[in-house]
Amino acid sequence: MRSGSALRVIAEPRDGVDLAAAERAAGEFLEALGIPTDSESLRETPARMARAYAELFTPRPFDLTTFPNEEGYDELVLARAIPVHSVCEHHLLPFAGVAHVGYLPGNRILGLSKLARVVEHFARRPQVQERLTKQVADWISDRLRPAGVGVVIEAEHTCMTLRGVRAVGSTTVTSTLLGVLREDARSRQEFFTLTGTRP
Repeated sequence: MRSGSALRVIAEPRDGVDLAAAERAAGEFLEALGIPTDSESLRETPARMARAYAELFTPRPFDLTTFPNEEGYDELVLARAIPVHSVCEHHLLPFAGVAHVGYLPGNRILGLSKLARVVEHFARRPQVQERLTKQVADWISDRLRPAGVGVVIEAEHTCMTLRGVRAVGSTTVTSTLLGVLREDARSRQEFFTLTGTRP
């Protein structure tokens, strides 16, 4: 039986969250846009908005469980189609899609669910997709020291589809490759083939 090693990930504290102030601000925001909140259906909307954004911006803590790579496994480990939900920092409108996260193991391997947890951790804040992609890759590289890391995120941004250009159905694709997956053409091609994306 393998012995696991857990490195505690500390999520950002909620000490700075003031739901009452957020609720008041949400009510004033809606009123300023000409949306009165005195009807039965809208009376609780400012409170719901405050709670919803507090949830969107608060990552859940988790343990990064790693195990010794006793078999010397040196092929790609890939989690495909991890759901991504975040909020664009420019308009505070949601964007959603999927992330494909893979790595070439070094001395340790990662509990598979933790790849999804890392994506969620960095998505739970106002973001831009480019930064989110790089943060996930850098974090895995720093904590796990693998031979290579690859992250691709495909997402639809409502700041593009619901307003402005209103490019309904358009998606944005970003990628970050580190180590062997960046330097070796065959490894890089294998990663993009398995994720179903193209460089």
